Amino acid sequence: MSSSMQPGSGAEPGTGRGTASGTLTLASTLTLQSGVRIPRLGLGVFRTAPGIETQAAVADALERGYRHIDTAHIYANERDVGEAVRQIGVPREQVFITTKLWNTDQGYEKTIRAFRDSLRLLGSSYVDLYLMHWPVEGLRTESWRAMVSLREDGLCRAIGVSNFLVRHLRELVGRVGVVPEVNQIEMSPFLQQREMRAFCREHGVVVEAYSPLTRGQRLDHPTVSRVASRRKKSPAQVLIRWALEKDVVVLPKSAQKERINENADVFDFALTAEDLRELDALEEDLHTGWDPSVVP
Repeated sequence: MSSSMQPGSGAEPGTGRGTASGTLTLASTLTLQSGVRIPRLGLGVFRTAPGIETQAAVADALERGYRHIDTAHIYANERDVGEAVRQIGVPREQVFITTKLWNTDQGYEKTIRAFRDSLRLLGSSYVDLYLMHWPVEGLRTESWRAMVSLREDGLCRAIGVSNFLVRHLRELVGRVGVVPEVNQIEMSPFLQQREMRAFCREHGVVVEAYSPLTRGQRLDHPTVSRVASRRKKSPAQVLIRWALEKDVVVLPKSAQKERINENADVFDFALTAEDLRELDALEEDLHTGWDPSVVP
């Protein structure tokens, strides 16, 4: 895609993909600019302990039917993600694996080295999606050039960014001329990122929502509880379903088998217009992690 970021060059998320919000399944996908299909629901392994805990969580998710695992080099559990995939025996090409470039590894040559280290730890010849974890000032442009090169070499099927604001995206594309396929951002009814989602929709960038459960900070909110009671679902399931109905990829995190299963049980109901109105009214700019607006 050219540096002008012309709209319409990528299919609008949630349209033309045969997955209307009422007919979503655990196998539903969105299509990235490169034609790669990304599963709508994935397991995040942020702060899942390296070793047995991560291996068990990934194994439980794969057995439940998840086909999307989101890790990062800074999580120190890439090796365990790869090991779990091999142990369960799901063919590698059927599992969508994302990992990320950490801040201290940014810059052209360092990015290439960090990526190859992630490949080694995962025990894979490629990754499905490689993301720049944060928009590090002064380094993000050269990091992005390196990631474009990695995609051209076939080492990663798709590339994108995480925690980028609109101004960061405009700068990146203006300097390199390549639009990220994904922007992974924190998102929930309490942090809806409407401007970013509209920008990404216009330019064919798929949005991924991390911390969709607010790291537990709003699971007991009266509105969420009320909607959950009406739908006979848990608050967590309501929050996940809300994000799915916003046409984004959703990445709830859990290391507990019962929670992993619960988080996947969101395809037998839909939120009504009333439910959505109530949840959409909860915006409060709640960042449960670092706010990227402090990055120039």
